[in-house]
Amino acid sequence: MGVGDWHSWLKRRLGDDEATPATPAEPEILDIPLFPLGTVLFPGGVLGLKIFEARYLDMAAACLREQTPFGVCLIAEGQETNAGTTSPAVPHPIGTLAHLSRCDMDQPGILLASARGGRRFRIVERRIEANGLQRARVELLAEPETRAIPAALAGLEPLARRIVADLGSEKMPPPHDFADALWLGYRLAEVMPVQVLAKQKLLELDDPVSRLEILHTYLAQRGLVT
Repeated sequence: MGVGDWHSWLKRRLGDDEATPATPAEPEILDIPLFPLGTVLFPGGVLGLKIFEARYLDMAAACLREQTPFGVCLIAEGQETNAGTTSPAVPHPIGTLAHLSRCDMDQPGILLASARGGRRFRIVERRIEANGLQRARVELLAEPETRAIPAALAGLEPLARRIVADLGSEKMPPPHDFADALWLGYRLAEVMPVQVLAKQKLLELDDPVSRLEILHTYLAQRGLVT
């Protein structure tokens, strides 16, 4: 099964409708800037950024100064960079909070930054500011505290340990929780060589065991797990 075929299978498994996250009794609402990108950031993951547009340089400066996150969303329509246009990229409604952890400006006007993934969120309302920066009211999505890995999926743990060891702590920073289905699913999903739309579907899943089952099927078809 090729990457495109696996994406089609994933869509059939999950359905084409957007995920409907569980609604907490009192949802947490934040107002944050958005950074639509051509990639998916998972909670706990690390994202390297090269920022050069003025609106995003200002955003990064404000987030560092105020110690606040921004939102990373996969682009659904439009382009990643569109300075000077009247049609900013349209993001998928489910994204991940990003917290800047390292910033360097070796060249004037170019910021090299590293961000760590936080909570998932759903966009409630989106608006465009005068400089083209997008902001949104977002609802933070609930995650289970911890979920054990079913015995049938236990083969994923040793594979994940090898991946983490190969990539190192910079790309797979601790803490590592190989016994937690939520953590394990996010780490495997972010390194799978599949289309970004498939990664987006995996991000949107609320059930961590379902995410692991899909990943296990993909990997078992390639003989990487049993």
